[in-house]
Amino acid sequence: MAERIRSFADIAARYDVVLCDVWGVLHNGVEAFSDASQALAAARAAGLTVVLITNSPRPHPGVKTQIRGLGVADEAYDRIVTSGDVTRALIAAGPRNIRFIGSDRDHPLLAGLDVTPVGVDAAEAIVCAGLRDDEAETAEDYRGELAPLAARGLPLVCANPDLVVERGHRLIPCAGAIAALYEELGGRTMIAGKPHRPIYEKSIFEARAVRGDFDMARVIAVGDGMPTDVRGAEAFGLDVLYISGGIHAREYVEKGVTDEARLDAFLTREGARPKWWMPRLQ
Repeated sequence: MAERIRSFADIAARYDVVLCDVWGVLHNGVEAFSDASQALAAARAAGLTVVLITNSPRPHPGVKTQIRGLGVADEAYDRIVTSGDVTRALIAAGPRNIRFIGSDRDHPLLAGLDVTPVGVDAAEAIVCAGLRDDEAETAEDYRGELAPLAARGLPLVCANPDLVVERGHRLIPCAGAIAALYEELGGRTMIAGKPHRPIYEKSIFEARAVRGDFDMARVIAVGDGMPTDVRGAEAFGLDVLYISGGIHAREYVEKGVTDEARLDAFLTREGARPKWWMPRLQ
């Protein structure tokens, strides 16, 4: 069983670098969790380097603007690395004519790249940043559009591997759900965000740019998503602080109280071995 901690300060002295998830840890898509920002700011004041590592399909300048608007303090982090940042390399290396799936706010992902959004018939690849209307749609709404593209063997570049995120008290589908459907249809996906290595390699690069070299044993990842944050960090060889009050809370929280036996069973079922856990970062 992972060890329950009451404050990040309980373990901060063991680490030099924090790779912290954003959506679900620092905010819920509607407002920031002020205790989380304060915990990271305190860690930085104690000498730790904090890199925010997020599966947002937006390049990092857009995420900085977004989270500042939600109330995440600038003092909470040193750098931001997004799935959008590392996915741009996959898009640039692929075909020029792409079928773009996403909302208007996702278009900065393509800015400055030599690609042209085209219709289904002219597409040579698919770039998916999210659902066009994630308030009203599910991934299943895209089956008819994706099936013929998968049959043609087009690759799908997924800019946000998350299946769902919290928005307030609701779970909203993300591009990862569309990628999962595409694989179900026999299509091939290309992903650089969590849980895949490129986003971790970029995050470590940014941490070293801030503080110089460091022992990888003194890096901790913080996150609430089992298939992305936890599995990705563990596969990269990092200690993990699991934030249990995020997207999986329904598995073991009842009336606001965490059933630790159910939490342990959930982690065991998922094959996850986080070193620490707490309901919310504080």
